[in-house]
Amino acid sequence: MTTHGSIARQSNSRPGGKVPSDRMVGLVLGAAMVLLALSVAVVARDNDSHAGLNTADAGGTRTVAVQLRDMRITPASISVPMGTRLFLQVTNSDTVGHDLYVDDGPGTPLLAHDQQARLDLGTVTHTLHGWCTVPGHKAAGMTMTVIVTGSATTPSENMAGMPGMTAPRAASAAPTIDFNASPAPDWMPYDPALAPAPGATVHRETFTIHDTSIEVAPGIRQTLWTYNGTAPGPILHGHVGDVFIIKIVNDGAMAHGIDFHAGSVDPDGPMRSIEPGQSLSYQFTAAYSGAWLYHCSTMPMSLHIANGMYGAVIIDPPDLDPVSRQFVLIQSELYLGAQNGSADEAKIDAKKPDAVVFNGYVNQYDHAPIHVRAGERIRVWIVDAGPQLGTSFHVVGTQFDTVFKEGAYLLRPGNLEHGAAQTLDLAPAQGGFVEFTLPAAGQYPFIDHAMVDAERGAHGIFIAD
Repeated sequence: MTTHGSIARQSNSRPGGKVPSDRMVGLVLGAAMVLLALSVAVVARDNDSHAGLNTADAGGTRTVAVQLRDMRITPASISVPMGTRLFLQVTNSDTVGHDLYVDDGPGTPLLAHDQQARLDLGTVTHTLHGWCTVPGHKAAGMTMTVIVTGSATTPSENMAGMPGMTAPRAASAAPTIDFNASPAPDWMPYDPALAPAPGATVHRETFTIHDTSIEVAPGIRQTLWTYNGTAPGPILHGHVGDVFIIKIVNDGAMAHGIDFHAGSVDPDGPMRSIEPGQSLSYQFTAAYSGAWLYHCSTMPMSLHIANGMYGAVIIDPPDLDPVSRQFVLIQSELYLGAQNGSADEAKIDAKKPDAVVFNGYVNQYDHAPIHVRAGERIRVWIVDAGPQLGTSFHVVGTQFDTVFKEGAYLLRPGNLEHGAAQTLDLAPAQGGFVEFTLPAAGQYPFIDHAMVDAERGAHGIFIAD
């Protein structure tokens, strides 16, 4: 800084050209160091108070270093006088890809870790807004504002009332679900049957991530991010002590990862996000029984889960009693974007789903009821994938004599209280199972009793033959 330079020059000379004593030189240099430290402290306090505010001289040229990291753009606010020629030197310091787009202006390509790009914003005359265009990143906070001083414009407010954000660009309206419609004749339901756990103690699987066009309700398709092309993804089934080695291959268009709740691992390695074309191996030991969720580990996780990246790992408790049939129901929420689009981030933030579903499709087990035999013993594993709402699972016309939730039995046959249960309640990411028999031939609806009066709630039908 000029001030610092002036201090240094003054400390090296005396009026009249006399050379000062060694002591005087030391005192002057010491004073200069104190002033320098004070100046640095003032600058540091000023930077903290402005939270990354940058300034430039009127009519000049300014280059600002911009960092993309941890779902933030730093600095989040840049202040320049009107008429400044502004350049942004953008660096992605994150482990996942980001870009930066400035409204009505230029944008960077998708930048990998440590990649850089230079944006020329030209001569700025009004407030500008920038954000990362990777799905979910803008909603997670990756935004910035260029504030022009001396202009008549001020930062706008977005629809949520937050300063410094433009209103979102007009998008195609989401389709409306017709809850009375039927799927096309060639529609295939997600098979809820759980096969017996294999005898092997080491399970090797490959999960390939795809961007997949999937029908989620009659006539409504969304581009989901999937594991092996389905939402939910594959169901894994094993015993306590089994080892799972899962190869993850990213054939999607953006970074993704995976988090298996069934294992204890260091998140920094196997749970890291990988870019398109990359792969990783995820290994864990199933030390505990339960109905475990897995989901994408890339932020914002709520968006990735809502857009199809979830599934279940079923680990049988030791000495699990035999039953006639087993099924897996994963409850999740649909936040529809435009036809063939992806999940709507604003709806996720507002916790306003278009529908709550079992195994990824609206009312699919109304259209394809699950057939069993009257009197046979049934076990239903339930996992709540969320990402926002809990569940209260209920089968109309029967009671549960066995309830297992989050690693422990809450109820077993022959209990001293002669008790039974009517629901299994689960928060997002929790799981368990219930056991019951259907007493006679007929139809037995199963529902999320927390939404029993909501048309958009999850339900289906068991048919006892």
